[in-house]
Amino acid sequence: MKYIGACLLLLGSLAGAAQTRDESSIRQIFDEALRNGESYAMLDYLCNKVGHRLSGSPGAAAAVEWGRHVMQDYGFDNVYLQPVMVPHWVRGQKEMGRIVNSRKMGTVEVNVCALGGSIGTGPSGISAPVIEVRSFDELKQLGEKNVKGKIVFFNRAMDPTRINTFTGYGGAVDQRGSGASEAAKYGAVGALVRSMGSNLEDYPHTGGLRYAPNVPQIPALAISTRHAELLSKLLKDDSGLQFYMESHCEILPDAPSYNVIGEIKGSEHPEEIIVVSGHLDSWDLGQGAHDDGAGCVQAIEVLRLFKAMGYKPKRTVRAVLFMNEENGLRGGTEYARQALAKKEKHLAAMESDRGGFTPRGFTLSMDDAKKTKVRSWKPLLEPYGLADFSQEGGGADIGPLAPQGVPLLGYLPDSQRYFNYHHTAEDTFDKVDKRELEMGAAAMAAMVYLLDQYGL
Repeated sequence: MKYIGACLLLLGSLAGAAQTRDESSIRQIFDEALRNGESYAMLDYLCNKVGHRLSGSPGAAAAVEWGRHVMQDYGFDNVYLQPVMVPHWVRGQKEMGRIVNSRKMGTVEVNVCALGGSIGTGPSGISAPVIEVRSFDELKQLGEKNVKGKIVFFNRAMDPTRINTFTGYGGAVDQRGSGASEAAKYGAVGALVRSMGSNLEDYPHTGGLRYAPNVPQIPALAISTRHAELLSKLLKDDSGLQFYMESHCEILPDAPSYNVIGEIKGSEHPEEIIVVSGHLDSWDLGQGAHDDGAGCVQAIEVLRLFKAMGYKPKRTVRAVLFMNEENGLRGGTEYARQALAKKEKHLAAMESDRGGFTPRGFTLSMDDAKKTKVRSWKPLLEPYGLADFSQEGGGADIGPLAPQGVPLLGYLPDSQRYFNYHHTAEDTFDKVDKRELEMGAAAMAAMVYLLDQYGL
């Protein structure tokens, strides 16, 4: 009995020592990030010197070189580029939307932008009657008789009662992604889609569409939420309203690009890989600050923090800056393909693609036993505001790793302001708070530290 008691006492002592060590290490991570963090300075350069980074563009190419040189300058053990062919879509210089024959208001210019991947109208534009719908079922009920030759106006708002704004986004975004093809099935000549924004705003939100095979391709524009409300109001009193849309988009041949990868080799289990990531490409309207420059600099900062504090991870920690999340997911798909071909062993993969806002927790996509283990670390992370481990999810770029059995995590910041900036000209460096960004990088580093110490 004395022997058993002594063993239990020893185990308790070891557990206490481990907890003390973990608390000290996580405190050190946050202290370094908040005193000497460099993610904000990195983001400043990426946004203000490189700028927007749409796949296939000169900005995307410059961002690849930026990412490689930054990680080399930090002295990571291995920095390399992973080639990938990406879509190359060009917006063109002129976009226009106009209500042309309102009985109440006459001609009204409205704020629009082309949806990513859309074809252009050409210099003559398109002028046609508008028909408003809020769902694909409603469109189907109208049928070709009522839709042919018209511009279909998809006006389903994000549900403002959803506390999780990503749930509200998910409930509305199908009209952006598939609306043009759904409308074209019934003979529509154009699609106009209410922007995916949380509030009433004057500026439009872009984002990708997907043309269905064997369906005519028609031009598609996003309209600002405030002007969507105006158009809907005018249509109620004037069903014969005409709308003029003009865009000059081009779909060019695929272009060569790269994922940018840097890593610190593990000291005990270098074959086991923990990925921390963001996507380097952005839409072309703003600077891609929250989406997803923030995630990229946070991923790099995780490795920099470890080097700054002298922490030598047991497992290989790899920062991946994915290319082409916005309009193709080619980078994430290629990374997973090569991981499978090389038979790489990924212990876990984490993605930051919800903006550089205040940390709240992590989303988890893994089996219940692994979720339980991650949630057991909650007492170590709660002092830093990381209390929400309840949601499913990982991230779009790391998603292709899931079929290989890789546990996925998503960095979860406060989401209430994200869709004010998402895919807009407003997504600029000045919208990012330094402390919130650095706190997020520290939160991710703390989770990587725990994954490295205890595995899954």
